[in-house]
This record gives sequence, structure tokens and C-alpha cells, in this order.
Amino acid sequence: MGGVTSASSPAPASPAPSVLGLAPVIPVVVVQDAADAVPLARALVAGGLPAIEVTLRTPAALDAIRAIADEVPDAVVGAGTLLAPEHVAAARAAGSRFLVSPGWSPRLLGAMRDSGVPFLPGVSTASEVVTLLDEGITELKFFPAEAAGGTSYLTSLAAPLPRARFCPTGGIGLASAPSYLALPNVGCVGGTWMLPADALAAKDWRRVRQLAREAAQLAAP
Repeated sequence: MGGVTSASSPAPASPAPSVLGLAPVIPVVVVQDAADAVPLARALVAGGLPAIEVTLRTPAALDAIRAIADEVPDAVVGAGTLLAPEHVAAARAAGSRFLVSPGWSPRLLGAMRDSGVPFLPGVSTASEVVTLLDEGITELKFFPAEAAGGTSYLTSLAAPLPRARFCPTGGIGLASAPSYLALPNVGCVGGTWMLPADALAAKDWRRVRQLAREAAQLAAP
């Protein structure tokens, strides 16, 4: 996954060697106010979830990534909902150490491969998995996990496609996460259940930390 960083970009921290090995759960964060990014990230890290995916769904997202990268050294901050090559460039310039997309196109995949950091392109069909394996890409996001077939679908992929490993995301909660993590082709799951809307609105970082701690303790049964 070697690549280059724009000369105008700040020197980023070293990328994670594998997104899937950072923690059993990757919080998927939608930041409305960049001022919340640092206390939110500190709460997640304190709870044992160092890998934090900030989705590029709000105007505050890039500022949030930049703030976390600058002020929370124990966090491994990444960018999600990447849809185009320019999103990859902006995310890297902000300090993202991994990249996640809900799907992929040849142009987007090329930009992610050239980024110099680990990435998870989104897939939901066996044909997409085969195509990316043919490109030498073995770590993938399975999205939307529950709607696309859940654990039964991933189980059916394990035997014919043993090289593929997944981070299922979409509709997964505390109760269902262990069944995903028990699968041999799942390295981690993505989710939002440790980030309830009422806790974020109240800036209840203590509650976020506790929910993160519960998520970090998940293991395959």
C-alpha cells in the first residue's frame, strides 16, 4: 500500500499496519461540532477503542480529524464515507491514518492504494470480493452488514474466499457484535452503539467511555 503524501500536507503519524488488528470494535463517529472531537476521542481511547473512524458526512469532519490527530496521540484516527479521490487527499492532509469507503470505484480504489495508509474498501457481494482479491486487497469493509446478509453471508464466503478478511459495519450492536467477531474471516466490527445521540448531545463523555469499555471487552465466544 505504498504511496506518497502531498508536499503541502503535514507529516502524519505512522499508519497502522492493519486496521483490522487495532481493536475488536471501530467506533463510527459523525461529528457535528469540531469542538467535541478531542473530548470524544479521549473518551473512546480511555475506554479501550483507539481506532476511530470519523465519517466525512458533516462540514466539521475534517477539522475533527485534524484536532484528534494533533491532540490525542493515543488515537488512531481514520476517515470514513470516502466517495471520491479528492476525499482521500483531504483526509490524508487532515491527518487520517486509515481510510474507509462504503463502496469503491476504480478511481477511488486507486487513490486509496496510493495514499500510503491502510484502507478498507466497502463490499457487499462475492464478485466484489473476488475482484479486490485479484487486486491483492484482502482487508475489506462488509457494508451494510445486516442488510447484506449478516453473519450467515460472511460464513458462506469463508470457505471459497479464505484470504478475505472483513470489518462488518451497518446495523451491528452490542448484542450482535460477538457473533460477527466469532467468524474466522472477521477481524473487527464497526459500530455506533457506544455513541448514543443523547450522550453526545449532553457531552456525557463519561458515559461514552463506559460504553467504549464494554465494546473493547468483546471477544469471540
